[in-house]
Amino acid sequence: MPYEQLPISTPVPVLSWAGHELGSQEMQMAKNVAALPFVHKHIALMPDVHLGKGALVGSVIATKEAIVPAAVGVDIGCGMCAVKTPYRAEQLDSKLKQIRSDIERMIPVGFNENSNVDKEVSNWQGWRSFKDLHSGVQRLESKAMKQMGSLGGGNHFIECCVDAEENVWLMLHSGSRNIGNMLAQRHIETAKDLAKLAGSKLPDPDLAHFVQGTPEFEAYWHDLQWAQNYALFNRAVMMNRFKQVVERHVAGGKPFKPSIQVNCHHNYAEREIHFGEEVYVTRKGAVRAQQEDYGIIPGSMGAKSFIVKGKGNAQSYCSCSHGAGRLMSRNKAKLNFTLDDLIQQTQGVECRKDEGILDEIPGAYKPIEQVMANQSDLVEVVATLKQVLCVKG
Repeated sequence: MPYEQLPISTPVPVLSWAGHELGSQEMQMAKNVAALPFVHKHIALMPDVHLGKGALVGSVIATKEAIVPAAVGVDIGCGMCAVKTPYRAEQLDSKLKQIRSDIERMIPVGFNENSNVDKEVSNWQGWRSFKDLHSGVQRLESKAMKQMGSLGGGNHFIECCVDAEENVWLMLHSGSRNIGNMLAQRHIETAKDLAKLAGSKLPDPDLAHFVQGTPEFEAYWHDLQWAQNYALFNRAVMMNRFKQVVERHVAGGKPFKPSIQVNCHHNYAEREIHFGEEVYVTRKGAVRAQQEDYGIIPGSMGAKSFIVKGKGNAQSYCSCSHGAGRLMSRNKAKLNFTLDDLIQQTQGVECRKDEGILDEIPGAYKPIEQVMANQSDLVEVVATLKQVLCVKG
């Protein structure tokens, strides 16, 4: 689907792949970001766009010589990891309940952490520069080490999926855990304090920013990259454990080499070249989709998910959506749906079926098929997956 330019008067245009009119609050949030003087060319809104903090979730913001930490968000480096296995769907028959039990035993979820730090984690190179992170997180090194290889809560998940050819895929969604959250909060506070001191008249306090060349910018950029690397490795550690569980149940422990392997962020910022200029690209709930880039676009826990390849669409800053996007808030989902609804909407999926995950019910999300149809000019589908097992955070 081609994008449409929103009918608003702002210093730079807002291009939308949403395929529907935005609500008044969403429109205001788009206007606020487009009014910032350092935004490059235009704002790009992905098909799963919805309300966020400061900036819309599902927005791609390219900036010149400045960055907005709240636009990146507090789950720095949140993203997806997936591998294609050599296994067939029938090899999972009667094993899913035990696989789920073993995953839950091997990978801590929610606020939990590992009781011990294994060698794979302690050998991570990032620990060498922990002392250079913000002073406000220095007491958290032990916690960060124990949380490496843990899932977290909310919409984070681990899934066994089957594609249209009955191949088994392993997929998970997680970020930089408590350490990323704490780093983000410290820097967002600093940005807001600077804005107050400067008397800046921002359309939203959450759009406080750092200017390139200042110590505050350099400190944030350093910590941001560290947290993004933490998130990437956190997913790799969990995937290794997940893979071992499945190998044990399906192949007697014999390891396999994935034929496709993807590990991508969807809450992050990087330096990139767009329209001939180096800019800072913030993808707040969006995946990089340069030509031939692999990406992962999950649906809800009862819907399809997609492995995709990017088409390198310049107008989207080579980006695509990061999922289905929420139709309703977590509180609204709890008010509108019952446990019976959850059981019905997750039929055929080995997963928790209790009120603790009612806010993650499929009905709280946009239809993923429509989201995919709206970005046919951004990505091509490599594989369509349906989960048969889901572990929620």
